[in-house]
Amino acid sequence: MTDRRNSLASKSKKTSKGIGSGDTKRAPSRKKQKTSAESASGSRAKRSTKAADRTKKRPARSSKAPLGPRSSVRVRSLGANEPRGATPLDAKQRRQTADSLEAAKAAIDAALDKKALLPVLIDVSSLASYTDFIGIVSGRSDRQVDAIADGILTCMKARGRSLLGQEGSGSGRWTLLDFGDVVFHVFYHPVREFYDLESLWVDAPRIQLRIPPEAVMAQPDALYGNL
Repeated sequence: MTDRRNSLASKSKKTSKGIGSGDTKRAPSRKKQKTSAESASGSRAKRSTKAADRTKKRPARSSKAPLGPRSSVRVRSLGANEPRGATPLDAKQRRQTADSLEAAKAAIDAALDKKALLPVLIDVSSLASYTDFIGIVSGRSDRQVDAIADGILTCMKARGRSLLGQEGSGSGRWTLLDFGDVVFHVFYHPVREFYDLESLWVDAPRIQLRIPPEAVMAQPDALYGNL
């Protein structure tokens, strides 16, 4: 009976030893498989993390115009009838030029009230930077030149225009009146023909004026005796 128990115990030990040794041999292969699977999943996780980081750093694409919303606001503010390059400053300049033209025409009328001759109003707004209009008138005598200059000065002051500069006053041959946007030359007519300022602005447009018949000289040669 004792021998049988010993034999059964020895068999159980061998069986347990065989199972343990077999398990020990198979364990490394399962561990290796587990390690490779973990490394593969880890690499995939790293790649997905990097892709997510690149997506975060990449700016979102927009379907709007390259210039952004400010450009659309600016285009709408121009209006349908305004040119593409127009700005509020252009409209302001146009109003100032129109005001200057009205003042220049009023000054020409004041000169004609003083019996001025051959008035000319030249638009130099697109050619000169220091003024918009140049007015030229003639007088029949020294006194008339001074009287015409005084009439123009009184008219412009009444319209709120300040005199910025004056030259040749009192000589009776030539007077320059500078109002900034409008400049007037009052000549004794033979002196005007000698300097011929109109030829310096031959490319500038002339403003159409209503010249009365008495402002046109019938015999201009009669004036040269007073030189």
